[in-house]
Amino acid sequence: MTTPHAPTPDEIAGLRQRYRLERERRVRPDGATQYRSTDAEFGYYAADPYAGAPAEREPLRDTVDVAVIGGGFGGILAGARLRQQGVKRVRIVEKGGDFGGTWYWNRYPGIHCDIEAHVYLPMLDETGYVPEWKYAPGEEIRRHAVRIAEKYDLYPDALFSTAVTSLTWDDTSETWTVATDRGDTFRATYVVTATGTLSEPKLPGIPGIEDFKGHTFHTSRWDYAYTGGTPDGGMTGLADKRVGIVGTGATGIQVIPMLAEDAAHVYVFQRTPSTVDVRANRRTTAEDVGADRDGWARERRDNYLRIVSGEPAEQDLVADQWTTSAGLLEKLLPSFRRQGDRAAFETAYEVADAAKMNELRARVEETVTDADTAERLKPWYRYACKRPTFSDKYYPAFNRANVTLVDTADTHGIERITDNGVVVGDTAYELDCLIFATGFSVGTSGILSGKLPVHGRDGVQLLHRWAQRGPRSLHGFTCDGFPNLIQLGSLQNASSVNFTHILDEQAVHGAALVAAAEAKGALVEPSGASEDAWLASLAEGAPDHEWFHAQCTPGYYNREGGGRPNSPSAYPDGAFAFHELLKRWREESMAEVLRTRTTPQPS
Repeated sequence: MTTPHAPTPDEIAGLRQRYRLERERRVRPDGATQYRSTDAEFGYYAADPYAGAPAEREPLRDTVDVAVIGGGFGGILAGARLRQQGVKRVRIVEKGGDFGGTWYWNRYPGIHCDIEAHVYLPMLDETGYVPEWKYAPGEEIRRHAVRIAEKYDLYPDALFSTAVTSLTWDDTSETWTVATDRGDTFRATYVVTATGTLSEPKLPGIPGIEDFKGHTFHTSRWDYAYTGGTPDGGMTGLADKRVGIVGTGATGIQVIPMLAEDAAHVYVFQRTPSTVDVRANRRTTAEDVGADRDGWARERRDNYLRIVSGEPAEQDLVADQWTTSAGLLEKLLPSFRRQGDRAAFETAYEVADAAKMNELRARVEETVTDADTAERLKPWYRYACKRPTFSDKYYPAFNRANVTLVDTADTHGIERITDNGVVVGDTAYELDCLIFATGFSVGTSGILSGKLPVHGRDGVQLLHRWAQRGPRSLHGFTCDGFPNLIQLGSLQNASSVNFTHILDEQAVHGAALVAAAEAKGALVEPSGASEDAWLASLAEGAPDHEWFHAQCTPGYYNREGGGRPNSPSAYPDGAFAFHELLKRWREESMAEVLRTRTTPQPS
């Protein structure tokens, strides 16, 4: 691939102007409200196509040690780490029909993880598993989730095809009452929430979406009964079908080449092109990754997190596009701007960013033969404005005669859907099947969505308290007034491109909180003063992201062009430093979160 020259100041100025124009073409006045949820009349888009009708069972009225809400990697890891601390009765409650979370739901053709499997898959050291591919297919990842759940005996108490509807603290018994949509009302001494941030599929609010008479579904609920085939392809049911797909993010990049191979014709409806870098997937062996050593996976994973967090490392063990582009992705972390003044850093960053984006645009020109199609596939924004994607099959798919790219930027998306197709501008595209690769609603699952009300001491609802003064916590895990409630997620915590690593560190921390409370006969509950101190530490040195996201093309990173507030929502020095902070806190200060119980607990 051609490596473009370093951009000149005049070229940088030209790029700024082009980026502004391209952003203006795509910003919509309705912002994030342009989407609709998959509930009410659109609930069928979120139905479980894999489990079938839930098995009949009697509602539960028993008591467990820990209830874990969510059966994705966060919930599974919480269960496993609790088991390692000796906790006996751990009940995981999951809406899907089995463990896996997003890897249970997402089984679309071509599905792979875009983080190297040897750092993405957690507990490789503990399970003795070595991934078969550098970038694992979805089924390998789902099987590994099941592998962890089986190793740590998480199935016997698990509740599948079940959603938690409320959590209520009882001051008398000092336990939580967990209610579900299956009529359960059981008690738990501790509750861990691991509901994820990208779990509720969303649909575009296109007029007429309910009128389409052809077949339609969301990529997170792929309908193989209609398409035929498997995630590896072979969709014989599409051989005579005109298929439209809406969305060209990380999912669309993987799905579209597979549809191109099997469908009679594919219409790709694109609002904003993604960056698509080299994938170069390959099979791997244990020797490739040094899996003959104890702790090899932990070493590799820590090395990866160190680099993408901007920390120094003697060697890059993974050496993928994420680590080589780390400075562009986490550009505002203090760890990336320790040297020199802010202005010099931003100038250097902009030059590096422009060089990377020129390289990616050159890749489009070198691969796509039709000049007009190639021009419309070029991404015009800064690298970190949208999640990067990786594929060696995506651009070649547009060289096929049965693939048509339909750019919708000038119409701000698809104008309307009819009973037999889609209208963009003056053109109607007749379709047999319409697929939505439109992603997930950010922050609309679990506690943050309001769909899971949590009532703490004196019946106070968590979101009502947060509405008064903003979200408050200690380290993002625990809250004053909500004893023994441990929340996993990125709020007032830390995040990274390798989120399973984040979840595992959080699971270790949550399990340590439970173990400490059990050892002392105490409750896990921070004081208001400790929450104040944590919020102050988040605000101190927090990078100014607003200027960057305000210039970005619309997407879920910036609330569809509305910008992202500078509220102290994440640890400013990055995930690696945050994990070191938590380790020190567990060794030195854990007692500050333990409160004396008033009710003796049964042995």
